[in-house]
Amino acid sequence: MSDILAENLSGKAVMGSDGTELGMLYNITMDLKSGELDEVLIEPDEESVQRNVNLDTDKAGRYRVPVEAVQAVKDYIVVSR
Repeated sequence: MSDILAENLSGKAVMGSDGTELGMLYNITMDLKSGELDEVLIEPDEESVQRNVNLDTDKAGRYRVPVEAVQAVKDYIVVSR
């Protein structure tokens, strides 16, 4: 994937590779020792919560998706499902 500035990701909608809208990008976590990106945290929208999307969540109910699952960043951030 090409380089993308974090400021360009703020507020991006996130969609599964199957076309399911998941919510909005909340944050991206990283390993402080290695500097490698770790997970994408997604604030779920009400519809995805009602559909029982099968993704790991954090304590606040945000979806946790490994950075390796990010397939594309354009109008949406697309993650494999």
